[in-house]
Amino acid sequence: MLDLSWMAWTWPTAAFFVFILLCIVSMGVWEKFSPGGAPRRGVFGLETTRGDRLFISLLGSIFIFLGWLWVFSTPLWGALILSIIWTIFVFTRV
Repeated sequence: MLDLSWMAWTWPTAAFFVFILLCIVSMGVWEKFSPGGAPRRGVFGLETTRGDRLFISLLGSIFIFLGWLWVFSTPLWGALILSIIWTIFVFTRV
């Protein structure tokens, strides 16, 4: 059996990893049924695909949450709102 005792698996921790897994699976299904992840110029002026933008938004959200924890501690609702705004910004077309 798989030993998961090395990490404190709380419901929020598990939900976080399930959310990331669902994002990756959703992007794969989206690309399968609607190909068109061809690079386009995004808000940063970089040529990115859908997957690149997902990665940038997830990575940025991680830093937003870590920064929020460092400055404000909990609750994390403000970090969640900023992360959603960040993701919309990254996926916006120019």
